[in-house]
This record gives sequence, structure tokens and C-alpha cells, in this order.
Amino acid sequence: MKQNQVLRFSIQGLRCAGCVSSLENALQNTDGIVDVTVNFAEHVAQVQGDTSSEKIIAAIVEAGYGADLILDNGQFDDTEAQEQLEYKQLVDKAVMPAIFALPLMLYDQINGLPDIISLPGRFFWLLIAVITLGCLIYSGKHFYLGALRSWQHRQANMDTLVALGTGSSWLYSVAVLILGDKLPHLGQHAYFEAALFILIFLNLGSAIEIRARGKTSSAIRQLINLQPKTARLVRDGLELDVAIADVLVGDLVRVRPGEKLAVDGSVMSGLGVVDESMLTGEAIPVEKIVGATVKAGTLNIQGSFLYQADRVGRETLLAQVVETVLQAQSAKPAIARLADKVAAIFVPVVVVIAMGVFGVWFYFGPQPAVGYAFVTAMTVLVIACPCALGLATPISVMVAVGRAAQAGILIRNGEVLQTVGQVSCVIFDKTGTITEGKPEVVAVKALNHFSTEQVLQWAASLEVGSEHVLATSVLRAAKDKNLAPLAVTGFQMRPGLGVTGLIDGQQAVLGNQSLIEDLGFNMDVSKEVLQQSYAEGYTVMILAVNAEIVGILGVSDPVKVDSAEAIQKLQALGIRVMMLTGDHDNTARAIADKVAIDDFRARCLPGDKLAIIEELQAGGEVVAMVGDGINDAPALMQADVGVAVGSGADIAIESADFIILQGSLLKMNQAITLSKAALTNIKQNLWGAFIYNALSIPIAAGLLYPAFGFLLSPVIASAAMAFSSLTVVANANRLRWVNLTVKTND
Repeated sequence: MKQNQVLRFSIQGLRCAGCVSSLENALQNTDGIVDVTVNFAEHVAQVQGDTSSEKIIAAIVEAGYGADLILDNGQFDDTEAQEQLEYKQLVDKAVMPAIFALPLMLYDQINGLPDIISLPGRFFWLLIAVITLGCLIYSGKHFYLGALRSWQHRQANMDTLVALGTGSSWLYSVAVLILGDKLPHLGQHAYFEAALFILIFLNLGSAIEIRARGKTSSAIRQLINLQPKTARLVRDGLELDVAIADVLVGDLVRVRPGEKLAVDGSVMSGLGVVDESMLTGEAIPVEKIVGATVKAGTLNIQGSFLYQADRVGRETLLAQVVETVLQAQSAKPAIARLADKVAAIFVPVVVVIAMGVFGVWFYFGPQPAVGYAFVTAMTVLVIACPCALGLATPISVMVAVGRAAQAGILIRNGEVLQTVGQVSCVIFDKTGTITEGKPEVVAVKALNHFSTEQVLQWAASLEVGSEHVLATSVLRAAKDKNLAPLAVTGFQMRPGLGVTGLIDGQQAVLGNQSLIEDLGFNMDVSKEVLQQSYAEGYTVMILAVNAEIVGILGVSDPVKVDSAEAIQKLQALGIRVMMLTGDHDNTARAIADKVAIDDFRARCLPGDKLAIIEELQAGGEVVAMVGDGINDAPALMQADVGVAVGSGADIAIESADFIILQGSLLKMNQAITLSKAALTNIKQNLWGAFIYNALSIPIAAGLLYPAFGFLLSPVIASAAMAFSSLTVVANANRLRWVNLTVKTND
């Protein structure tokens, strides 16, 4: 590993923010490592330094986790299979204790269980104790090992709380079974089912979390799948298929219709029409003539050409986009799990309190002092079980995600709900986001003796035999006007320029300005119209008949009907709105004017968009990026909130934190409204859980006993614990009825 080289490792055993902190600390203390970022969502550690991968893996294993070096960007199938296996195992670990816990709970409700201090009861409860221990080992082993690992690193996390909650329940129940009538009567109760139910819910929660994050790697996988596995090389006059890794700079590569390009290069001969939307985000395919540059991963729609490989392997634009996505993903500020932060302080405090309570009752309490001390200490631990604290955030997120789905917003990353409501800047891509992403003929200008209908009809007649990328829009426009194509003879295609032919014996030409100038036609009559069309941001097509300019067609990508309204409402909320596009300045300016965006940047490559977002974030902005193309993937990953429109490319959707269905930008406003409601709800739950523990722990410790003779039973403690969880769930369910009507500040 060279200095500043970055290696990536898939990590096994990460379960919370405490695990991330523990692993980062362990790696940062390893010689030779310069920088470490552990991504919890992807379970990936990105390490920069000058030590070997073997030493890094050894440090990870020593910290208590498993690790595999990601040799290349395509090593994702094994990870997906491993996550599926882990999901199934967690479900099994939830089902097994449920088989025993549910009957035990039901019989307890009808007083059908034998008395624990009776002789038959002792045999029955001894069997239950053994069964419960087996369930704890099978279903809770990973929690206990995690708690042990945290203890070894002098940390505390949710595993610590789980171990204390389930372990104390089982130990207390065994103590009751052994000590029997030596304990106070109010303490003669077993809580084996409480330990089982804790494991049931926590394992199910972990399984749901794995399922929710299971597709996070598919964004990278889809990027990689853009590149074909083989390339057709031309060597010594022969064409042969070789592996992509065997393509060298300077090789000649043949591309046929419907094939993806293998590497970056320059066209040497032939003609093609290439769809570059997967990299540029622009909907209109591009004609490729001799000398044109082509990019790996793009799709050749029509024609065939031969091109020279200029950049291969990791040097191609596609490979750089993949790497950019990976880095942006790792550099993305992680949203801390508040429950784990609280747990880091809460757990040791609870343990100290329980130990102190035991000591006070043992030395100063009434007889039997040992019984009272044990009951009160265990009650403190039972009532401080992390159920409410653990549910506070995820239950609100789950309900909010369901509510968002009803509103047509699919949230892929539940944690982003905490960020959306804090967004101060929204960045929109242009094509397919603000606009429809479908080129249309939007302006037809007739000159000299032609009418607009004639201009459109003659243009469509020439395009019938054309393979030009704009032919479909012209033919569609003529069809909408019920204009039938005229007969054309002597049709010729001028690659990269236009088409010519004879209509009614007259020479007709349809093409761009370069073609008209090459033919030497007089363009004085059309200059004003051309300037106006360019100012509107149109792609211009000029029709000439017998060397005379008779019409100009403007092709554009129309703005979505609700884009302007959505942007206005975002601005009314005090949110800064920007537009970034790879299109030309004139087109960008025209679209920005239509939707009232003052701040826009044109000719932006994927790296440019990423750099702009990083600059805004460095200035304190909370940035949301809305896009629909593969070129938006790095920006979507880097942004605090990545938003994809449902009509966009799969890679954009997979890279985003949430998806706007049907492409309506008004959903962005609704997402902000829902986020603010969800964040408020989460805070209510966390404060409720905190207040519950702040009040219940002193009561469980026996604070009311000296004055009122009241000592909280572990039974009541368990009920209080369950009620606190029920309260959290009930409060979270209020999000189902949140009004998502967009509100403004004016």
C-alpha cells in the first residue's frame, strides 16, 4: 500500500454507531494509516495510508470485526449474498424465542403457570430456565459478544444495554428459582419471557434494517454493469473479441448497433449515433463522426464505427465516475444515531446506580437485606431496559417512510429524514428533472413564401428517411398537425450536418447552420430568427428550398408543468435554489428564466457538480441534490440529501436517499414538510424515553420506600418498560396523519 493510496474493506459485525467509533479508533491507532472512514450504511471501511492490507485486516479482526479487501469495484455479489444470509439468520433468531415466549406470556396472563416456590413449580421453571438460556445463546450471542467487545474498548453501546436487559432478567429469574422464599414476596416472580421478548424485537429490528439497506451497493453495481465484459478489437485486419482488461491504449475497437462502448477513445472511421445520457444526463443522442470522442459505458444506437482507445481501465470517465461515487459515499457526513450517543453515557450511569442501590439496601435496608438489595438492583436494570430508547428513532422513521410512500415519495435512507428538514440549498439538474427529458419541436418559423405548415411538412418529409436523432421529434410534430409526408427522391444524409432530397422536383435541405454555410446559401434573411432561437436555447434546424432559406425549426426539452411552482415554493421557504446542467449556456439560461432560477451553472461535468456541492457544504449550507442521470450519481452521494426523480436513470435512483415518483418536483416540498414533522416526533420520543428513565429509575431504586413503604416490583417495572415502548409507538403513529400541504413563510 503506497502513501495516500486508498483501500476499501467490507466489514462484518457492524451494528451501531458505537461499533463504527470503536473500529475507527482501532484503525487510527494502527501505524501507517493516515485516514479512516467507516461507512455504517455500506459496512465498508475506506483506509488511506502506507501499510499493507494484511495489517489493516489484522487490526480490524483484533478490534472484533471481520474484514475482506475489496479488490475491485465489482466485488458486490458476495456481499449481497452475505447480507441475505444474515437477514435469514436474524429472522430465525427472532422466531425461535417467540415459540417459547408467546405461550409463556399467555399462560401467565390467565394465571396458568405454577408457583415458582412450589416443588412442581421448581421443576417447571428449571426447564424454562434451561430453554431460555438456550434461546439467549442462540438468539443473543451476537449482542453479548458486541457488549464484550465494547467493554474491552472501554465503550458502551446498544449491545451493552441489550446484554444488561436480557442478562439481568434471566439472572434474576434464576436467583428467584434458587433462593425461593428467601426473597421478599413481591420479588417472587420469574422474568424469562421478558428476556425472550427483548431478543425477539431486537432481532426483528436488525433484520428490517438489513433489508432496508440491502440495495445500497446496487448503485455502484449498475455503474459497473454499464461497461461490457468484452471488446471487439481490430488487429492485422482481423476482428476478435477480447476481455476488457486486455484492451490497450492505441487499440482499434469496432462498435456495432446496440453495443456499449468498452473504453474511451476517438472515432477513426464510420458513423454512429450514441446515447450518452447515462453519463451526461442529456436526453438527445449524439452523432459521432470521424474525430469525435466517445466514452466507455455509452450505448451506440445506430450505425457502426471504428475508434481508437485513448483511455482504458481506471482512466476511463466511467471508472472515474464510479470512484467519485465511492468517495462521495464515504465522505458523506453520517447522521449520528442519537440512541447510541445517549447509551454511551446512559449505560455506565445505570450500572453505577444499580450497584449503589444494591449497596444502600444491603447495608441500611430491612431484613432480608440481601433480598431487598437484589430486587431493587435488578428492578433498576429491568426498568432501564433500552426498549423505548431503541424504538424512539426507528419507529418514527418507519411510520414516516410509510406516510411518504402514500404521498408518492419513496425513501431509501430513513436516516435522511433528520436532514431534509434542515436543507438550506436545493440544487436541480436540468434535463429530466426540471424538464421532461423528451425533445420536442417547439418553434416553427416560416420565411419567404412558405407557411409554417409547409415548413413542418417538408422537414418531416426529409426526416422520414433520416437516421438523425431529432427526426423522431420532427415526425411527431408533423403527425400531431395531421401533415402527411411528401414523396422524396434523391435522399442523401450528411453525417453531423443534415439531410437533402428532391420534393416536387425542388432541391430541399434540412440541417444545422454549418451545413447551410457550407452550401453557400444566403442567410441574411434568417439571422434575426436564428439569434432569437439560440437565445431561447433551442437546437436549431434550418430548411432551405432551391438554395433559399424558407423555415427554421427549434427543438427543445419542455419544462415540466409544476417545476416553476415547486421552485417558487422552495424559494418562499427561504431555501436557496440552484440549477446545474451539462447543457450550453444559452439553453441553461433559457430554462432558468422560465422557472425563475437566478443562480445556475452550465457545462457542468459530474466532477464539477460534486465540487460545487462540496464548496456549498464548506460554506455551511445543507445541500439537497435533485437529479435523474448517471452523471448526477456522485453529486447525489455527496449531497446531504440525494433526491432522484422516478423517471430518471436507475443509477440515479439507486444513488439517491429518496425518490420522487412521477417526477413532480412538488414532492420535494412535501418531503421537507414530512421531515420536519418526523424530526419533531423523534425528539419527542427521545425526550419521552429520557424522562421515563429519569423518573422511573429513582422509584425503582426505592426512593418512595422510606416515606410511603412503597417498593416497585420487577413486575411493575416490566409493565412500565412495556408501557414506555407503547407510548413511543403511539406517538410515532401520529405521523400517519401529517398534513403535507406545502406551507410558505409569506
